Amino acid sequence: MTVFERAHLIMGVGGFLALVLPVAMAYRRTRKADAERNDLHGSAHWAGQEEVERAGILPDPKNTGGVLFGAWEEKGQTRYLRHKGPEHMMVFAPTRSGKGVGVVIPTLLSWDESVLVHDIKGENWALTSGYRQKVLGQRVIKFDPTAADSARFNPLQEIRMDASLVKDVQNIATMIVDPDGKGLNDHWAKTGFDLMTGVVLFVLLYWEAGGPDARLRCLHTVQAILSDGGPIREIAEQAAQKNARSGRQGKGEQDEQLEGSAAVMTYIRDVALEKSTAVENPHARTGWLVVAQASQSFLNKAPNEASGVLSTALSFLSLYRDPIVADNTRVSDFTLESIMGGPGIDGRPVIEKTALYLVVPPSDKDRLKPLLRLVINQVVRRLTEGMDFEAGGASKSRYPHRLLLLLDEFPSLGKLDIFQEALAFIAGYGLKAVLIVQDLSQLFAAYGKDESIISNCHIRVAYAPNKIETAELLSKMAGQATVSHTQRQYSGNRMAVVLQHVNTNEQIVQRPLLTADECMRLPPEDELVFVAGYAPLYCRKIKYYTDSAFTARVKLGAASSTGRGA
Repeated sequence: MTVFERAHLIMGVGGFLALVLPVAMAYRRTRKADAERNDLHGSAHWAGQEEVERAGILPDPKNTGGVLFGAWEEKGQTRYLRHKGPEHMMVFAPTRSGKGVGVVIPTLLSWDESVLVHDIKGENWALTSGYRQKVLGQRVIKFDPTAADSARFNPLQEIRMDASLVKDVQNIATMIVDPDGKGLNDHWAKTGFDLMTGVVLFVLLYWEAGGPDARLRCLHTVQAILSDGGPIREIAEQAAQKNARSGRQGKGEQDEQLEGSAAVMTYIRDVALEKSTAVENPHARTGWLVVAQASQSFLNKAPNEASGVLSTALSFLSLYRDPIVADNTRVSDFTLESIMGGPGIDGRPVIEKTALYLVVPPSDKDRLKPLLRLVINQVVRRLTEGMDFEAGGASKSRYPHRLLLLLDEFPSLGKLDIFQEALAFIAGYGLKAVLIVQDLSQLFAAYGKDESIISNCHIRVAYAPNKIETAELLSKMAGQATVSHTQRQYSGNRMAVVLQHVNTNEQIVQRPLLTADECMRLPPEDELVFVAGYAPLYCRKIKYYTDSAFTARVKLGAASSTGRGA
């Protein structure tokens, strides 16, 4: 290569680099600036395919069944979002928005572990119990306290006659006299609680479990005793007459012959005092002492106060005057532990997984609310009392099956303290909750604005809300995004053919990924999904009736039996 050729090559390469390097550096600065301004005011964005896959909510060989809650569309293919992990979920769905066809029914047709479902109207039983019984091979139970063919459940039968006796009875008494979960804040509620505790203990201790009168160990008997003495009225009046003739007068007695409630409570007190020194079982002895204290406390009250306490206690037991409800709560066809594979009525472990439908006719929703609260509270407390540990120290549930708590219209049950206090750790016992609420105000009305339930739900699903408070919360949950905004200024002679000056100014500004009004205007077929630790998802609702696999399962109808007498 000659000197001139080498010089030309150097000049050419130098010229090329002189042209390319500034462009490359400018491009690099632009990319860097774009990257910086993309999250300058916030990095919120809608999740893409890769992020959805990382969230672990798409179906795969390891993620089958589970809770179904949305449809993800990618490249013309629709896959159902599902979650089978231990974490809890919450669904914000106004009435008539499709929560049944989009979450509840698809889940009941897919979840293959045990389930307890709050079934308003009984629609879920009619559409899904047949599939769970005939295809999944599960034990299905329909507890509808107002139906003559319902499976039966006696809450008092779950009370253990050991060191937990008084504790179990107090938990039941609390649920009865506090039907809304607002706490025992007034005098009548507190004194009614004491009276209820004493009478429930008396009913359990007076009639022996497994004895000829075991059917009297129920809440109907508690109501009858407080009302007119029920099965002990005659013997109580005879004892009162005997005491009157012998000159014995109990403290707080209102009549010469101790008629009515005073006679009944005096008899209960006398029996309790006698038994508390005669029985050998220390737990029964403790129970009888509590009975004696409660009955004596009632007898010590002035007539007007005693009447108020009695009326308060009776007002919470009026449900059990209904003969059908009384019959359905007199004995039990299942135990709470058996739902997760624990001992059944006969004491042997139940191998089958269980689907328990708590059916509530809309017309009886308010009337049955205290009983349903009691059942759900007992379920959670009983199934989270013990935990086993593996050799390496890891904890595990002592039951072989998991349990899904699928609670539609969750706030309508009133405040359940067990969810406020224990939702954070019940997953470790094999319980997973899916809580469905209409809007934020409904949840706040039951649990207050300082509730901790939302924060304990790993996945939150939202349909278009009707309340601005819910929309504002969802907007904040979606986060803030950084967007570019271009401003143009024009100047020059208005009569000129072309403008002489056009100034363009690009600004980087902040805006919500989804504003509150945009949230309230979500199309009826769309939904939002928030998974902790991942970008929010904008996806479609499930409509089970458009899926042939689901419709085939629904066609199996209701189960052949409700579980009564099983």
